[in-house]
Amino acid sequence: MSNPDVASPIIGVFDSGFGGLTVLRALKDRLPQAQFAFLGDTARLPYGSKSRRTISRYAAESARFLVNDQGAEFLVIACNTASALALDAIQDSVSVPVLGVIEPGAQAASAASQTRDVLVIATDATVQSHAYAAACRAQGLRALEKACPLLVPLVEEGWIDRASATGAVTAEVIRIYLAELTAESTAQGFHPDVLVLGCTHYPLLRPFFEVAIPAGVRIIDSAQAAAEAATRSINDRHAPSAAGPLVRPTEIRCFATDSVEKFERLGSRFLGQPVGKVQLVDLGG
Repeated sequence: MSNPDVASPIIGVFDSGFGGLTVLRALKDRLPQAQFAFLGDTARLPYGSKSRRTISRYAAESARFLVNDQGAEFLVIACNTASALALDAIQDSVSVPVLGVIEPGAQAASAASQTRDVLVIATDATVQSHAYAAACRAQGLRALEKACPLLVPLVEEGWIDRASATGAVTAEVIRIYLAELTAESTAQGFHPDVLVLGCTHYPLLRPFFEVAIPAGVRIIDSAQAAAEAATRSINDRHAPSAAGPLVRPTEIRCFATDSVEKFERLGSRFLGQPVGKVQLVDLGG
């Protein structure tokens, strides 16, 4: 839980698109008096098709915008690809604390797992990086990763209502993916008791996963895990106010490098409330 007596920090949240709004949603629930600046680098997505060098340059530019132009005192990298491939470059480019989504997800999986075997589903780029496998290994876990490339477009198309015909399609896709992953897990002698949702779009599909996962498997939402880790770190850094609890409401400023109209239209699905007016920014090519 957040501490209502801490000073009101400015938190920068970055993603290559707007899926990272699920991380912001979890953050604002825990830090209701914070100020947030969210940047979606929508002009240059998808990051997954770019080289590590290019991803690092894009992510560092975005981080500097949030820190230098928006005054962010803490950065949350709500992008699995940037967390996997560019976290060091981001940390080198700014002077404020930086947290990615992958290590907190692995830590949460470790806390939840008894068998020490976990399953991870993510995008192609994140799986190809093997960043979750490495982070889980550092926690003493074995991780089996699977790319699920159809899930992001299904979420962005809005096929997330389990009671609808389109939701039935999404449910079947998830069932197939999990059946393939479970079969591979069995073949490799795994005994998984945790499933990590390694993409910031996937929290919107959690009800589907809860129905489809094998009995005894617990879901870890890396967006929630990152928000919890960020909240602990921020509360540790911001001393209690001598004047007593602040009453400032949550302030959210959203920025995008392209597709502002799409961001405004779809962003509320991820944030759980209207995103308001999204400002267009130019970070270069």
